Amino acid sequence: FYGGYFAMAFPAAMFIRKFSYKAGVLLGLGLYAFGAFLFFPAKMTGEYYPFLIAYFILTCGLSFLETSCNPYILSMGTEETATRRLNLAQSFNPMGSLLGMYVAMQFIQAKLHPMGTDERALLNDSEFQAIKESDLAVLIAPYLTIGLVILAMLLLIRFVKMPKNGDQNHKIDFFPTLKRIFTQTRYREGVIAQFFYVGVQIMCWTFIVQYAERLGFTKAEGQNFNIIAMGIFITSRFISTSLMKYLKAEFMLMLFAIGGFFSILGVIFIDGVWGLYCLILTSGFMSLMFPTIYGIALYGLKEESTLGAAGLVMAIVGGALMPPLQGMIIDQGQVMGLPAVNFSFILPLICFVVIAIYGFRSWKVLK
Repeated sequence: FYGGYFAMAFPAAMFIRKFSYKAGVLLGLGLYAFGAFLFFPAKMTGEYYPFLIAYFILTCGLSFLETSCNPYILSMGTEETATRRLNLAQSFNPMGSLLGMYVAMQFIQAKLHPMGTDERALLNDSEFQAIKESDLAVLIAPYLTIGLVILAMLLLIRFVKMPKNGDQNHKIDFFPTLKRIFTQTRYREGVIAQFFYVGVQIMCWTFIVQYAERLGFTKAEGQNFNIIAMGIFITSRFISTSLMKYLKAEFMLMLFAIGGFFSILGVIFIDGVWGLYCLILTSGFMSLMFPTIYGIALYGLKEESTLGAAGLVMAIVGGALMPPLQGMIIDQGQVMGLPAVNFSFILPLICFVVIAIYGFRSWKVLK
């Protein structure tokens, strides 16, 4: 899933520079829809790897969308309000995540055959194939629906006139531009901060279920806690976007990272349901981070912001690399006298330290 973001970010940036932001959006939507429709032939094969290929192509489309939409939004007005503008636009993203959780629970998990792995191993080939076909049909239905919705969006955007902002220069000087933007400390450290932010976001949302299970909750109840956390995330993003009218984005990034640090301390050291509540609360502190780091890092890049955006999109791979490390810690059972699930949140703690340092440096040091 994250490989598509990583692999396609710079090709997307060069395509957008050569043509336009709108062309990048259209190609991104096209790849997204194509990847979603590939779930049907993947089902026909009944094999695992065709599904991975479909996911990869789908996320190549998402990489195009991240690389084109974010700098396009930043270009739609003054640089002073760019980060606030991007926060407002991205306030709608978690609504999609929340809807995705609902769809997964109601239209996939609730309709899959309840028989477990051990019981399935006892079935004969024809019985197993029947259940497998039924489950795969349930799995792909939402993706085919999403593909149709995305295709409709593509046609809508194709025939609507959109303003041209910041994509008038179509000259591609890839390596000189890349070298130039990475010499800027604000941008370079922003890529690092974004890597750690996406890592902490995915770790907190992935392992909330394991944390809840250790306290005696079921997987379904753990998923409900995830939904509550997402609701707090959405609410906090709208509130933080409003506050940016009065407070500097860099200061707010530092403040929220410090808040996340202390909430994760509670996750590690408070044994019981209050530790779980601290983990749910952490989503509120994470809410402004992705678009704020994005806006701070790209400040002042102007025409070079497309390539700059690609570096920040590639940093999303932090969401692929860090959760397995946390999973390895959880598998230990107990570490330093603490339950391993609790101790594993030392990794999100480190991530918040890195983000807080970037927030402070971009507020007080980097100009």
